[in-house]
Amino acid sequence: MTADPTRAGPDHRAPGAPGELCAVVLAAGEGRRLRPLTELVPKPLCPVANVSLLDRALQRLAAAGITEVAVNACYRADDIVEHLADRPVRVSVEAPPALGTGGGVARLRDWIDGRDVLVCNADGYLADGAAAARSLLSGWDRRRFRLLTVHDEARGDFGTPVRTERFAGMSLMSWRQVCALPAGTSELQVPWRRAEAAGELDLVDFAGVFVDCGTPRDYLAANLHASGGTSVVGAGAEVAGRLVRSVVWPGATVTAGETLTDTIRAVTPTGRPLTVHAIR
Repeated sequence: MTADPTRAGPDHRAPGAPGELCAVVLAAGEGRRLRPLTELVPKPLCPVANVSLLDRALQRLAAAGITEVAVNACYRADDIVEHLADRPVRVSVEAPPALGTGGGVARLRDWIDGRDVLVCNADGYLADGAAAARSLLSGWDRRRFRLLTVHDEARGDFGTPVRTERFAGMSLMSWRQVCALPAGTSELQVPWRRAEAAGELDLVDFAGVFVDCGTPRDYLAANLHASGGTSVVGAGAEVAGRLVRSVVWPGATVTAGETLTDTIRAVTPTGRPLTVHAIR
């Protein structure tokens, strides 16, 4: 499929119009800071309250009315492909090393084909993510980059010394901006920073909870928020011991006499327990 130059430009369409807005879910990264959990599954398939981060991303897009979705994959790509085998989702498999956030979108240019794009990171937890997506779309002029942000003085990415905003894993870009992305490896941070310097970057504040799940500590925090503060036990797990603010992955075991506190318990392919202490 190739882009049709006769199609109406992005400035003539309303946000969310059927067939004119698509989504790209970025799921290619290695999740190095979340090792050794990501040695078992890719980070987007790590469960948060027994729903994978990738499924949570797809659910929030569907709830926002976005049905045309592509997912890129690189690290443990076969796992992503298998997980999405029965879904109406386009999967873009990149040969290692991954192309980066910009390169992943650029590689899907023929599929995007004139549409504007909501780009969604698959490795972040957003409470009430559908509402976040709708707020991101509301009032967009289809000219400027638009980013969802949360207020975070300690870990901000954008803003001023008075108010610092942290990127919350969702952004909007027009077809024209997609066309401007270079082929090959690139990061969306580059055009974002250019737009910020030119005063052409929109930051949409989200008042809800965002956790990037990059570390075991953050991953545990996302699970506890999603579960309402209780420990999470996956399907087929056996828990004979005691859990305190912990996560037990599907099929894992906690034996009698064990107490897991602030811990993630998983199981390796050989059946051995894997214990990750989230707070050291």
